[in-house]
Amino acid sequence: MTKLIIVEDSVFALQAIEEKLANFSDVVISNIARNGQEVLEVLELDHSVDIILMDIEMPAMNGIEATRIIRKKYPQIKIVMITVYDDDNYVFDAIKAGADSYILKETKAEKIYETINDTLNGGAVMSPSIAVKTLQLLKNTPHIASAATPQTIELSKRETEILEQISTGLTNKIIAERLFISPFTVKRHIENIYQKLQAHNRIELLDKARQNKLI
Repeated sequence: MTKLIIVEDSVFALQAIEEKLANFSDVVISNIARNGQEVLEVLELDHSVDIILMDIEMPAMNGIEATRIIRKKYPQIKIVMITVYDDDNYVFDAIKAGADSYILKETKAEKIYETINDTLNGGAVMSPSIAVKTLQLLKNTPHIASAATPQTIELSKRETEILEQISTGLTNKIIAERLFISPFTVKRHIENIYQKLQAHNRIELLDKARQNKLI
């Protein structure tokens, strides 16, 4: 059973997310918060939650600042930004703050469910349009890693194929379907890629892959 918190200040957006998750019996909404400050108060009382769906623009404290604090205090909790914004600055700031995945509120129910599961399994999901923006940002932004000369990193043919699929924002399930392998196999390959590149999140992974001319 997956315990989840939704952080959303819009009544209509909150209702839409709840309706989208209603058909998935293994996902339990354990709490709802209206802003970043409120979710921190909720976690102070009980942080036995698996994942948070986090809006960005909210009163009192926005989702990016809340994500930054949660990542430091409760590193075991996964955070999915779910927002109407695909603005470059929002995307970059959210991922730098420690967000694991970043999707749009228009995302269909099945995709939100897949994102939750992929993120819990160590993946990092982005809506396709956001993945494209992230790659554009990386082309025009100084590297996150140190200025040291990049080490030679070798990926297998299958790992390279999966990395290319990751860069387009696809979920593990869709990558598995495209490459005719199991989601479990995809997950294992992604874990190997993260380890080889010594990356901790999606934006760092893509940045290091670009540095090493892997994509």
